[in-house]
Amino acid sequence: MILINLLPHREAARKRRREMFFVSLGISALVGGLVAGGIYGWYASEIATQQARNEQLRGEIRRLDGQIKDIASLQKEIAALRARQKAVEDLQADRNMPVHLLNELVRQLPDGIYIASVKQDNQTVTIAGVAQSNERVSELLRNLGNNSPWLTKPELVEIVAGNSPLGPRDQRRVANFNIKVRVLRASEVSPPAAGASAPAAATAAKS
Repeated sequence: MILINLLPHREAARKRRREMFFVSLGISALVGGLVAGGIYGWYASEIATQQARNEQLRGEIRRLDGQIKDIASLQKEIAALRARQKAVEDLQADRNMPVHLLNELVRQLPDGIYIASVKQDNQTVTIAGVAQSNERVSELLRNLGNNSPWLTKPELVEIVAGNSPLGPRDQRRVANFNIKVRVLRASEVSPPAAGASAPAAATAAKS
């Protein structure tokens, strides 16, 4: 018996291929959706984790900012305490400053010079006096600038020629001078000089 297929087998095969294509396309779309969903979930998890870390870091930054403010406040308090301490030390050192000043003036004053007045403004001392000659004034300036550990930066403000009466008819030419010099605090003087002048200062203070 001979069987003859009269159905359009080509159309049927084409239909089966089309159905298989759509099935494979659906499966691919499903797999692609699952993969995309997995990747999206992984990225979402990583973003959430990073956001949690960022929030933790912001919390730590806020805590450190508070500590920095506390440290800055403590530094201001320390600076204020140091300023007060320095002020107290300067006041204690300034108590002996007139003693050192008078002691050094006696040591450095050359012959032929007479001091008329001494005025002190903080660490600046103005000395006015009379000298037998300009050379005596120059010698005094050299002594104050080079030989005294407590006096520094002598400056001749003024020198004026004048006359000093020696008798009813005799007069002598003199030089009226005005000098400024800076007297140092104990903290500014080298230790050997300060140590050497301490006994003299104590003796002068007792007297």
